[in-house]
Amino acid sequence: MPDTPSPSLDLTLDVLRAAAEETRLRMLALLTEGELSVSDFTDILGQSQPRISRHLKLLVEAGLVERHREGAWAFFRLTDRGVALRIIRPTLESLDHSDPRLLEDRTRLQAVRAQRSQAAQAFFSRLAPEWDRIRSLHAPEAVVEAAVLDALGTRSIRNLVDLGTGTGRMLQLLAPRAQRTVGLDASHAMLSVARANLEKAGLRGIELRQGDIYAPPFPRDTFDLVVIHQVLHYLDDPARAIREAARLVAPGGRILVVDFAPHSLEFLREAQAHRRLGFAPAQVAGWLDEAGLDCTLNREIAPPTKGDEHLTVSLWLGQDRRVMTDWPLNEPDREVA
Repeated sequence: MPDTPSPSLDLTLDVLRAAAEETRLRMLALLTEGELSVSDFTDILGQSQPRISRHLKLLVEAGLVERHREGAWAFFRLTDRGVALRIIRPTLESLDHSDPRLLEDRTRLQAVRAQRSQAAQAFFSRLAPEWDRIRSLHAPEAVVEAAVLDALGTRSIRNLVDLGTGTGRMLQLLAPRAQRTVGLDASHAMLSVARANLEKAGLRGIELRQGDIYAPPFPRDTFDLVVIHQVLHYLDDPARAIREAARLVAPGGRILVVDFAPHSLEFLREAQAHRRLGFAPAQVAGWLDEAGLDCTLNREIAPPTKGDEHLTVSLWLGQDRRVMTDWPLNEPDREVA
C-alpha cells in the first residue's frame, strides 16, 4: 500500500482550529467510542440541537468526522480515511480520561446506549417468537457459524460488507478478522438492533449503513469479502442482488451466500414474508457464475431431525475471477463439495 501523504500546513491549521474548542474536542473523544447521532450528543452534552449541529458541521468540513443518513436520522463517526485524523489522533489518545468532564460524558454515553439498547430489544422481542420457531427447524446457529468460519478459512480480510445485516450477527462473528467492517440493511429498526448488539459485544469501529441491497451505496471493487446471510429468500430478484454484490467485490475477492436449500414450508411465505422457498445448489452457483465468480464451495448443513418440517442450510462461496494484485492469498481455492 502506498504511504499516506503528509498533511499540508493549511490542512493542519484547519484541523487544529476545528478541534481546538472544548465541546468539539469532547465530541471527538466520544466518537472514539463509536458512532453517535445528533440526539445522542444533545443528551450527553446537554446542549441544543442547533448548537450540536453547528459543531458537527465544522468537524465534517475539517475532514475529521463522516456523516451518513439512516432514514430520518443522521449518524456521525470518526473518519478512517484521509489525513485529517492523523493530525488529531495523538491528542485524542493522550487525553486524561479521568478528567471530570470526559468521565461524565462517558457516563452519560453509557446511559444513552442503555436506553437505545432497550428500545432496540423491545422491537426485536416482538419478532423473536417467530424467529425462534424458524431456528428450531434447522441446525443450531453455532453449527452454521462454525461452517461459515470453516468456509472462509484463514485468508485475511481487509474490507468486509454484510448485505442485509439484520441483527448484526455476522458482523459480530467476522469483524475481529477484518480491518474494515460494514453492515447494510434497509430497515432502520433492524440497524438499531444491530447497533445495540455490537455495542453490547464491545465491538467498535463497525460502520452501519441504511440502504437497498439492489443498489448498495458503495463504489465498485470495494470489498474483498461480501456476505449475504439469510437474505435471498426475502427477495423478488435474488439474482439481481448477487449481481449488485459482485459489483462490490474487489479483484480476487469473495462472496459468501448462506440460505436455505429447497423446501416446502409454505407457512413461511405468510408468517415470515419469504418470497422463495429455498435455492438449489446449481441455482445460486449459476448466479455467481453469471456475475463473474466461480463457485468454489457448496455445502449443505442438515437439520437436527430429518423430515418435511425441517430446513437444510446451504452455503455457497464465490471467488472473483480477476487476478488479485494488492493483497496476498493465504489459502488455496477450495473445491466444490
